Formats: sequence, C-alpha cells, structure tokens
Amino acid sequence: MLDYAEAIHRLIEELRRLPGIGQKSAQRIAFHILRMNAEDVRRLARAIEEVKEKIILCSICQNVTDVDPCRFCSSDARDRSMICVVEEPYNVAAIERTREYRGLYHVLHGALSPIRGIGPDDLKIRSLLERLRSGEVREIILAMNPNTEGEATANYLARLLKPLGVRVTRIATGLPVGSDLEFADEVTMYRALVNRREM
Repeated sequence: MLDYAEAIHRLIEELRRLPGIGQKSAQRIAFHILRMNAEDVRRLARAIEEVKEKIILCSICQNVTDVDPCRFCSSDARDRSMICVVEEPYNVAAIERTREYRGLYHVLHGALSPIRGIGPDDLKIRSLLERLRSGEVREIILAMNPNTEGEATANYLARLLKPLGVRVTRIATGLPVGSDLEFADEVTMYRALVNRREM
C-alpha cells in the first residue's frame, strides 16, 4: 500500500472489511470521503450510527425494522397462511418490488455453508418452526438464491418442514427477461425447461 497518512490508511482498512470492497474500491471511497464537505461526512457518519442504534430484528419474521413487530407482520392486509423464506433482509425488498406477493416473510440471515462453518443453528430456523405451531400457515415458499448454498438450504428446510404437514414450494428459476439463450449455463437452462408453464 502507498504511504498514506495514518488516518487515510485506517479508513481504507476499515472500508476493505466491507463485503465486495477490495483495495482499489476502498481507496476510491476513502478519497471520495476526503473530498466531501464536512457536513456531508457528518451526515454519513450519523446515518451509520443511526442504523446501528435504531434498527432491530422483528421478533416474528427476523427482518430488519425500526418497530417490533415489523410492518409486514403487523399488517392485517397480509395473507397469514403463507410465509416466504429468504436468506437476507434485502431479498424481501426484491420480492416486494413485484407487487404480487401478499403473504408474510421469514429471514434466515444467511444460508447453509459447511465450508464457511455456517450450520442450521447459525440461521433463524428455530423461530420459523415456532411460527408453524399456530396451525395458521399452510404454505412455506422457499426463495433461496440459486447457488450451492441456497440449494442446500432449500433442501434442508424442505426435509425439515414437509413432515409438519405444511405445503413446501420453491420459487421457479430460469432465464432472466432480456437475456440470450446462448449465454445461459446448463443449470439455468435445465431449470427453465423443467419450470416451463402452459401458454
């Protein structure tokens, strides 16, 4: 690393600890912050502190929120017979953008990954099972990422949940809108064929 002032070096090192931020990105962000005016820097610092002080996990669905229970769990307009299980809180926003799903959510805060030492006890699975005790839930929709960890998590949950008498479904995966068939990998193409629907 270049011989920066200690404060810049410390900032770069802290930024590098963030996911998806490598050495070059950390340097760019650090120097961008250095060029920002003092009030913008204070506003950024306050936003980071505020998120740590005010954001909690919903006691029901484990989503991030500033009220407990969250707006989904406390809404009378949501269909309480369905729970869509996702890996991370930002997955909820992706599903909500469709404006089609009206059920509830459950956030696992990760996916099974033996390589990284993440097992079932590291995820919010126990609280999902507790939610099924009421008998109100008829369907669990597994909306895990279509990668090795997501598949392992979905398969584990399906084996765990099916004996409880609840319908367990998995979101369909396939080709994204606007893509070309020639660029699709074989797993994506296979899923697109298997999950085809009547026209």
